[in-house]
Order: sequence, then structure tokens, then C-alpha cells
Amino acid sequence: MKYKSRNKAILLLADGTVFYGKSVGLAGTVFGEVCFNTGMTGYQEIFTDPSYYGQIMVASNAHIGNYGTNNEDIEADEIMISGLVCKNFSFNHSRVNSTESLQQYFEKHNLVAISDVDTRALVSYIRDNGAQNAAICTEDDIDIEALKAKLAAVPDMKGLELSSKVSTKEPYFVGNPDAKYKISALDLGIKKNILRNLEKRDCYIKVYPYNASYADLKEFNPDGFFLSNGPGDPDPLYGAQEVARQILADNQPVFGICLGHQVLALANGIPTYKMFNGHRGINHPVKNVVTGKGEITSQNHGFTVDRESLEKHPDFEITHVHINDGTVAGMRMKNKNCFSVQYHPEASPGPHDASYLFDQFIENIEKGKHNN
Repeated sequence: MKYKSRNKAILLLADGTVFYGKSVGLAGTVFGEVCFNTGMTGYQEIFTDPSYYGQIMVASNAHIGNYGTNNEDIEADEIMISGLVCKNFSFNHSRVNSTESLQQYFEKHNLVAISDVDTRALVSYIRDNGAQNAAICTEDDIDIEALKAKLAAVPDMKGLELSSKVSTKEPYFVGNPDAKYKISALDLGIKKNILRNLEKRDCYIKVYPYNASYADLKEFNPDGFFLSNGPGDPDPLYGAQEVARQILADNQPVFGICLGHQVLALANGIPTYKMFNGHRGINHPVKNVVTGKGEITSQNHGFTVDRESLEKHPDFEITHVHINDGTVAGMRMKNKNCFSVQYHPEASPGPHDASYLFDQFIENIEKGKHNN
């Protein structure tokens, strides 16, 4: 790929719909599932979130790039999205602690982006027609028919295992070795800020690859286990589901976020399904049915736990519900030291409503110690 002038570019959807715009500068063609995020800020965190691997991100906020980039505002060391679609791309940026422009950041990571798209119309179209595969093409002499043929060969997100693409290859440690608590974390696409939140609560974390066994995680002699967020369909993650089953059989404290939440459900015979659009934004309303309180949450998922099946399971109860559509936002087991949520308590776009969940995990670890 190479940088060029801002030529015409297109976004082609799997159903044949075309949206026109201009190249941000990088010449190339990329494929992925198109989805949109309604957050007004935090674009760098979105671009580097491993849960977005394999997806073309549509920014519903009109201005992207206006505050540049910063080396601290990352959730992974690489950009994880396949490509970006936006309305106004800011080539100039203004921020005291920015390190470079978003264009320079994209150039470093070889990301294809298209701007000057009618993103209001595009988001409305996705809302009405559902998430689907798409292609961004910013190359010269775009051949739409040839691009359609290539797009047709791209696999659907349903049934796609992607944790192996983003997980660590080797175990690594985070935090102070002399910390009070030791946590074994299964990396299905873990975000850096999750690890920061655990470290802040006096945890020493060993992060394991997505295909690690329960014996591997147990060897660290942890006080608790964490199942991380990540991309793709949870159904093919048979190894992670087996790890979850063995953690529960051993009656160990476990906390799951997003993909980890779905893995815990599948490990107990509760199915998941692909949503029509998913939830992606920083202002999703959730009701904590245990306390009766509302929470404003950051969410990013295209799959969810089947509520009817969960309600019928004798060992589970729903703890949180998404207010907009009634989908499951959290659950816990009645007979095990296990709970999980379908949103991101570590993400703090302004509200800190959900950060208590990390404290709850520590409390559960303490309870587990007293019961043993």
C-alpha cells in the first residue's frame, strides 16, 4: 500500500449497495463486517480494541482525527479494525498531549480509510438492513463487479473464530509480583485497560493465550480467573468453553467480560446468537436488576446470550438487562463464584458507573478464600 492524493473511493456492501467518498490517503482494498459506533470520543481506543478485529468501523460522530493520537490511548499495540468510514476526517489536530496526527497513525499501521461519506445515511441503512460484510476500495480504476466477486468470498462473522488472530502467543505478566491477589487471565482479545483496572486493585496478572488449558492457568496458583473480551463468534471457542467448565467444576472465582461472558454461557449449555446490529457505543443504558439502579455503559458486541434459555437455567440468574432492547447484559451463577457482563466496565468515556464490577470480583475472591 502507498499514500496518494485524495481520490474518489467507495464502500461496497454485501447486498450491492455503494456509498461514495474520498480516500484519506492510503491506496488499497480491505474487507470486513461493517458496523457503527455511536461514541463521540475515544476513536483511538476503538481502533485498537481487539474486539473490533475483522470489522470496518463507521464513525457516527461527524469529526474524526481532530484531537490526533496519543501513545497512552491504546487498547492493543496494533490497529485492530479492518478499515474506517467517516464523514469529516481532520488532517490537522489540536491537543496538548497528542503525539501525531491520525493520518500519520494510519500511515504507520497501514490502515485504509474513506471520508466524505454520508454517514448519517449509512448508519441508518445498517440499522434497517443489519450488519453485513463490506469492502472499502481507495485504489485507482475501481472495478465494482470484480470487487463484488471478492467480497462474496469473504466469510461471514457468524461461525468465525478470531481470538487466535489477536491473542498473545506466549504468557506474560502484568503488575507487581508482590501484589495481594494473583489472577490468571485467558486472553481472547484482552484490552490493556482491563489489565490496568485489575493491577490498580492490587492484582498480579498472568495473561495466557486463547488456547491455554485449565492446567496451564491453574499452574500459576491464582486466587481468581478472568475470561476476556474478544472478536468473532464465541461458539467455535471450544477450548475456552472447556476451560470455563473446569474452572466452575473446581469451584474457583471467575469473572467474564463480553466474549468471556458468552463463553461462560456456552460452557453451561446456554446458546448465543448473532445480533441484527449489535451494540457499539459509550452511552448504552443498562439496568442492574439486583440493585434497581441504572448504569450508562460502554458496549461493543455483535453476539449475545439467549435470554429465554438463560432464564430457564436453574443455576443462573440475570443481573443486568439492556434497557433499549431487553437483551442480557449480565448474569451470575447461584451455586458458583461466577459472574459476567456483556459490556466494558474498564472503559471510562465519562461515566464510571460500572467500575464497581472489578471491586465485586475482588470481593468474590475474598469470599472464596474464606469459604475454603
